[in-house]
Amino acid sequence: MPTLAFLIGGRVELARPWRGVRGAAQQGDAMDINEKNALYLLGTGTPTPTKSRFGTAYVLQIGRDFLLFDCGPAATYKLVRADLWPTQIDYLFLTHHHFDHNADLPCFLLCRWDQSTGRENPLRVFGPPPTREIIQKLIGPDGAFSDDWKARVNAPLSQHVHANRGGSLPRPPPAMEAADVAAGEVFRHGRWMVTAAHVHHVEPWLRSLAYRVDTDRGSIVFAGDTGPCGELNHLAKGTNVFVANCWNHQKTMDGDGEALGQTGTLDAARFARDSGADVLILTHTGPSLCRPGSRERAISDIATVYQGETVFGEEGMVLTLWQR
Repeated sequence: MPTLAFLIGGRVELARPWRGVRGAAQQGDAMDINEKNALYLLGTGTPTPTKSRFGTAYVLQIGRDFLLFDCGPAATYKLVRADLWPTQIDYLFLTHHHFDHNADLPCFLLCRWDQSTGRENPLRVFGPPPTREIIQKLIGPDGAFSDDWKARVNAPLSQHVHANRGGSLPRPPPAMEAADVAAGEVFRHGRWMVTAAHVHHVEPWLRSLAYRVDTDRGSIVFAGDTGPCGELNHLAKGTNVFVANCWNHQKTMDGDGEALGQTGTLDAARFARDSGADVLILTHTGPSLCRPGSRERAISDIATVYQGETVFGEEGMVLTLWQR
């Protein structure tokens, strides 16, 4: 069950577990969905599976718009666990194409299409190359899952299921807009805009992006997997919230060579400090960092560099952003 947290000024206030967007409206006065801004931490783990976390995925709610950042293992299931629904997601932004960030792509793409009645907005997908190629190879006319959707389009049983959900026949095949993107403005819509920067992870084998979302209420940066780099510092300058993929203690990573292209505790602290963010959210945390006592030491070490609020992210946590 998700845990609700409010970001108020520089403080983080945790509330009792709740049941998602509908539950938020039941707390005190009814909340106008147009005024709700929230971050859902669906996946806060790494390629190493544990009982409490695995892979990376977040949903950013800006009023009636829901943006999915990365689509790691079981992201679709975790989305529903958070009382969201695949057809609510109109935008997907991928940081890079390691499996812990994109393994649930076929499930999410097919589930969103399968649950659609045809009245939903088309899905828009953005990511570094080869995002378009990957999606084509998954659900294109000759893609790995084309037999699945062709059966659902043509089989009488599947047609009845689709019609009984409110869909119309003939049933259209999966359709979405996918774009390979680079540094700069990625997408602008209504009250928000997404900008990207190239970051340093495992180039030249994979290209990686960080994303910044600016709204009329505040801003948030999703750093993705990266080591220290000026491009991210520039992107994040002046943001309110900084989401850092923090693998382990800095001293450990510096000693074992794993600081190359990844963020440790003190690197995360420096990113947040230099950006001027009010809140630092730690995600993509490794098994060693998540052990009892270890996470407390991480928060303590970060506090020597960064004076803002630090949140150790957990799967199912929901953060209400930019409260006024």
